[in-house]
Amino acid sequence: MTKTSYPLKLPTSVKTAAQRLAREDGVSLNQWISVAVAEKIGAVETASEFLRRRAGKAKPSDLLPFLENAGSEEPAAEDKLI
Repeated sequence: MTKTSYPLKLPTSVKTAAQRLAREDGVSLNQWISVAVAEKIGAVETASEFLRRRAGKAKPSDLLPFLENAGSEEPAAEDKLI
């Protein structure tokens, strides 16, 4: 496995939490961050592939019938933007 360095700047609170979790896992901070980044890459790539499969050959214009049937009522109070 080829390795490369990357200077990483973290907010103090994030680094402190990561250090604590690395210590609890019994690994170095560097190893813990590497695994966390790898997990995030896996999750994003998996989600991207899932959505790509679900969308298939759909085009934005395929959604127009759904939008045309949408109601015109106001959103509920808890759903409104402030």
